Amino acid sequence: MMSENRICKLFGISYPVIQGGMVWCSGWRLASAVSNCGGLGLIGAGSMHPDVLEEHIQKTNLATNKPFGVNIPLFYPEIERIIEIIVREQVKIVFTSAGSPKKWTSLFHSHGITVAHVVSSAAFASKCEDAGVDAIVAEGFEAGGHNGREETTTLTLIPNIRKATSLPLLAAGGIATGRGMLATMVLGAEGVQIGSRFAVSAESSAHENFKNYVINSHEGDTLLSLKGLMPVRLLRNKFFELIKNAEDRGASADELQKLLGKGRAKKGMFEGELDEGELEIGQIASLIDKILPVSEIMKNLLTEYHKAHIELQNNSLYQFDTE
Repeated sequence: MMSENRICKLFGISYPVIQGGMVWCSGWRLASAVSNCGGLGLIGAGSMHPDVLEEHIQKTNLATNKPFGVNIPLFYPEIERIIEIIVREQVKIVFTSAGSPKKWTSLFHSHGITVAHVVSSAAFASKCEDAGVDAIVAEGFEAGGHNGREETTTLTLIPNIRKATSLPLLAAGGIATGRGMLATMVLGAEGVQIGSRFAVSAESSAHENFKNYVINSHEGDTLLSLKGLMPVRLLRNKFFELIKNAEDRGASADELQKLLGKGRAKKGMFEGELDEGELEIGQIASLIDKILPVSEIMKNLLTEYHKAHIELQNNSLYQFDTE
């Protein structure tokens, strides 16, 4: 029964499907739509000034009576103001990433806030358990956006982290289908966090140019870039080639930072500038061929999950003698 699922119990949701808190994609419309469909919607604070985040939290509260949360990159320069708003607005769920959860988890808990933290290795998962987080998101390097330096795939990462911790575990990176969801749960995850598929939803705040660029992409069109700064998975475009050429000739971190400048992700994903913008998306982009409403994405995901589960139980193609 799905109701016995630890992720569902922890967050008070119907299905163990969490929408990634992606920069420039995850506003109140997307978060509330996912929550209204029985998953957990997340507002992406990483691309919001504090006053904008406050507005999105309030609008999400008006658009849904279901649980939702906020994703916070811990390196965010205005982190104290962000946390102040989250506490004041009585947000009950926070997903943290890009930093150590040790500093803030006890504070969140003191305000009755459930905390999940995103990691890319078993070593960091153990540190999360020591820090007292309530759940772990294990993100393989197939994922879009900022990424782990270890370059460990989801298929390898999930069982390693499952061995390292007994905490409720979500899989992320390279998941956009029900079959992908089932595969990660067979490996030890208890739910999934999905980014790219929801980034290309009707309710995503990303620009239509970006969404269409994603659905027209092919296998191999995303690559890990900016390893000398903070690794990020990007779609190929003019800006990507500029960075790649600089890296190939051994550009310093300072030079790469100057090339990156400010606002590249906003320019590409939110404003739709496809040549000069930074286009963050996961490897699974090659399987995404339509812009769909969240309701249809969730329906397809859960229908395929249950169909695949039944096939594994009943289809002779998956059965063999182990003796």
